[in-house]
Amino acid sequence: MHKHIRTSLAALSLVGAAGLSSLAHAAGFTLSSPTIKPGSTLTKAQVFNGFGCSGDNISPELKWSGAPAGTKSFAVTVYDPDAPTGSGWWHWVVINLPADSTGLAEGAGTAVGKLPAGAMQGRTDFGSAGFGGACPPQGDKPHRYIFTVYALKVDKLDVPADATAALVGFMINANKLGSATFTAKYGR
Repeated sequence: MHKHIRTSLAALSLVGAAGLSSLAHAAGFTLSSPTIKPGSTLTKAQVFNGFGCSGDNISPELKWSGAPAGTKSFAVTVYDPDAPTGSGWWHWVVINLPADSTGLAEGAGTAVGKLPAGAMQGRTDFGSAGFGGACPPQGDKPHRYIFTVYALKVDKLDVPADATAALVGFMINANKLGSATFTAKYGR
């Protein structure tokens, strides 16, 4: 084997080992919900009340643990990639959750919901801040609702209060140390 090929293979092995170490650390970051099991169907509690849907529009309880070292804040999103918009649908955006946060209480996404001090709910695709439950078109296949918590390397995302979910998502991804996710479904 040529010397430069051996050197390249050794370098690739080191890069691969570093990547696996990073993945192993990220694998410890988990998101769960006592209200929603991964892969399950959302209940009436998490369904929007409007747009032809008649649910309770209550955000579920979320819990996370094992955030990467250096986490300074968290963000939470709920996204439906199956919405027939060409760009999906943002159902919930919460940012600036303090580094010592370990979850959100059921109902935290309402106008009177309790968020930790400094946290902020961003504008969803329903046009306002707060949790907007599932409401896929009648007769469409069940949609996927992706719940994600992001560990961030900054104390606070500097975005306007009326920022779009796309802008907030850009800022989240620019400052992400790791993420944990689960998916549930809903159709009607």
